[in-house]
Amino acid sequence: MTHPLRLIRWLVVFGLFVLSAGAARADAPSVIRMAFPGVGVGNRPVTGGNSVSTVHLRGMLEDEFKNDGIQINWSFLRGAGPATNELYANGLADFSLLGDLPSIIGHSGGLNTKVLAATAIRGNTYIFVPTSSSIQSVKDLRGKKVAIFKGTNIQLSANKILEKFGLKESDIRAINMDTATAKAAMATGDIDAAFGWTDYLSLRDQGLARLLYATDSSDTNAYRHCSFIGNEDFIRKYPEITKRVVKTVVLAAKWLSEQDQNPAPAFQLWTRSGVTFANFKEDQGTSSLKVLSSPLVDEFLSTQYNKNIQEAKRFGLIRNTFRFEDWYEPQFLQQVLKELNLEHYWVEYGADGKPKLKT
Repeated sequence: MTHPLRLIRWLVVFGLFVLSAGAARADAPSVIRMAFPGVGVGNRPVTGGNSVSTVHLRGMLEDEFKNDGIQINWSFLRGAGPATNELYANGLADFSLLGDLPSIIGHSGGLNTKVLAATAIRGNTYIFVPTSSSIQSVKDLRGKKVAIFKGTNIQLSANKILEKFGLKESDIRAINMDTATAKAAMATGDIDAAFGWTDYLSLRDQGLARLLYATDSSDTNAYRHCSFIGNEDFIRKYPEITKRVVKTVVLAAKWLSEQDQNPAPAFQLWTRSGVTFANFKEDQGTSSLKVLSSPLVDEFLSTQYNKNIQEAKRFGLIRNTFRFEDWYEPQFLQQVLKELNLEHYWVEYGADGKPKLKT
């Protein structure tokens, strides 16, 4: 009788072990699906210019979760923000960097997302025209064929810039083109102008385009912002995993901030996207890499998002408005900053865009 009883006890213990192991696995996903709204030059699945790109290039998420057996699946989308929203709508994305307008469009339309941290804030917007163009001012774009990547944060910035010069999007012949298509159309003279970002600078360097307009620190209303967002279902199901993902983004922002006095290592890393070192350097200008990389969702950023929500409605880009504060999920970033002793590492900015005075 002894051996059967021992066998039964062993089977019971083994069964409990299997059940507990299954429960542990249920607390973590087998894969984390990262979406990125963009591609590198030549459609390569690599980008640069921000903390999430840095997470990818340095393999930081893969390192964070390798001992857990959790795979990291990156999707780089030529369709940018609208394509990222499609992934969320179909339950195929867990986290992503996403520009202000597409994320606002998605949330306004019912996508179940949460803002978790800032990334790629204070982005510039450029307007390029063919080298031989007679266009000398933004006002001259009236009636012209102008490429705008609609549904991305470039569209909202474009509307603000046009309005600054007394124009509306309906005053130009706006053509929806992704970046690669618009760059090709610019080179062949099939469009009169294009709103774009850093990778358009290569056209100017090749003598195929001329820079007509660029935002700067005096034009903060037209800045483009991005945030790190997540699928709310994933966040609720895997809060500890979510915190570790946010921690990884914060650590990437910290690494970039450490390069503030000499950004060369960051620019060199980002060149794997196909954008040149010189173009990244030019785009940053005199701005602080530490400021641009800050993960803080401070008064400045929340005010910018609330304004952009209203502006998106005014320009007819969304139907329903909402409060940014109801969309932002602060707990993970707050926990990570405390655990990493980074609560006062980045400067907080007030609603007016100026550093907040310490009390």
